[in-house]
Amino acid sequence: QLVESGGGSVLAEGSLRLSCVASGITYRDPCMGWFRQAPGKEHERVATVDGYEHTAYAPSVKGRFTITSDKDKHAVYLQMDSLKPADTAMYYCAVRLNSGCPTRARDFSEWGQGTQVTVS
Repeated sequence: QLVESGGGSVLAEGSLRLSCVASGITYRDPCMGWFRQAPGKEHERVATVDGYEHTAYAPSVKGRFTITSDKDKHAVYLQMDSLKPADTAMYYCAVRLNSGCPTRARDFSEWGQGTQVTVS
């Protein structure tokens, strides 16, 4: 089970921090990530972090967003700075219970319920 928190409404250039805590995950050091989905669009990979804490970002957020993880807590965080209206979407935490840390949403099997981020 993945539980996200931290979404909300913010003005452009503002910041938000998303949190996701996973429970019941027995796979050791899984790839964890954040995806987002705007109305009428497909899931978009925002950022991922693997078991070695290697990170990867979508070009549209690189330099503005930072993903971190806490292995002991099975948690992943997304610090979002310099937010833009184009960042408005439902943000989802996801975990991959297999090797590798891909970018496609379909490669992740565990998903949270999502948290809304609105930038105006």
